[in-house]
Amino acid sequence: MRLQQRWNYFKKSPKLFYDITCRGRYDFQFDLMDIHIKNMTLGKRFNLLKTGANLVYRKLYPWGWPMHMQIEFTNYCNLKCTVCPTGTGILKRKPQAMSPALLKRLIDEVGPYLMTLSLWGWGESLLHPYLAEMLRIVHNRGITTFVSTNGQNLDNPDVIKALLDYPPTYLIVALDGLTDETNSLYRVGAKLAPALDGVHKIAEIKKQRGQNYPILHHRFIVMKHNEHEVPLLKQFGTDNEFDMVTLRTLSIIDIPDETHHQDLIPETQDLQAYEYENGKRINRRDFICEEAFIFPTVFADGTVVSCDQDSSAEHPYGILADGTTFKSIWWSKRAAEIRRIIRDNPHRFTSCRNCPFKDRPVTDCSVQRIDIRPYQA
Repeated sequence: MRLQQRWNYFKKSPKLFYDITCRGRYDFQFDLMDIHIKNMTLGKRFNLLKTGANLVYRKLYPWGWPMHMQIEFTNYCNLKCTVCPTGTGILKRKPQAMSPALLKRLIDEVGPYLMTLSLWGWGESLLHPYLAEMLRIVHNRGITTFVSTNGQNLDNPDVIKALLDYPPTYLIVALDGLTDETNSLYRVGAKLAPALDGVHKIAEIKKQRGQNYPILHHRFIVMKHNEHEVPLLKQFGTDNEFDMVTLRTLSIIDIPDETHHQDLIPETQDLQAYEYENGKRINRRDFICEEAFIFPTVFADGTVVSCDQDSSAEHPYGILADGTTFKSIWWSKRAAEIRRIIRDNPHRFTSCRNCPFKDRPVTDCSVQRIDIRPYQA
């Protein structure tokens, strides 16, 4: 979060306090996606207030449970994206899918307090062998859920059935080109056909059922080789029955060499993730990290980390082994020490030095939203 954005948040706090405590409602945007949390339980209301207050002080032992969480269904993928730890082969964790039993135990414990839940990590979520069971576990929990996919098996009937029977709030289909040629320059090995066939089928069945979810969201990372396609995105989204499109800027990852990333930076300044001077990224000093205090990630093997950018889990809070609770990890001395380093001396961790959010002019990675058709978030 940028310092100015933090002050704007504080200015809105009286209205937020009223909406949360009296109405049981919380309306906000998450990476340009509309979120409307209604009919919150008293426990969730009080946790939200405590967690919000914690952002003022960034306590090493947080006052509340996480507001947001990222859960990695799998850490293996069917593509080789050029600036992804999995795609480039630098991920140091063995390939694995999270067990449904672990997910259920985690959601039973933390779910009553969550606002949002991102169901992906450093892998392709729709490759999970028990996808329907995983989606069933998180369904109807009063949580806004997101699934992101490269779409390469989105035409699989079992995948389509799972996504419609237990729909996430948003299904984010990541296509970074309007032709196979442009899309596969970054998403190496990708084809548009299975992704678009799946989107059409899901849209068709949603209409037949009178079903609102999942909201079909086309996410487009703007890069030098595809920025010429930006003016065509709305028509592409309309033709392929998406509900919305967002333009996303390309972020760095925790790698020692940014050379290839430099080759992908678009020419259009407003579509660049960072500001540059003499070809070098400008380091900003107004960033305040929230992730370690409200937004942990749980990897496929149960390892809890402060942020998904610690992709190889070099600084874990702990592991959800048999009998270990999330609570015991979240409020542990180890987690507090990692938060202290992130708060006071983040350059000790390479994942913080190379943080994709730290030097951005704005917090969100997405910079533009195009609404295709009305949808209910």
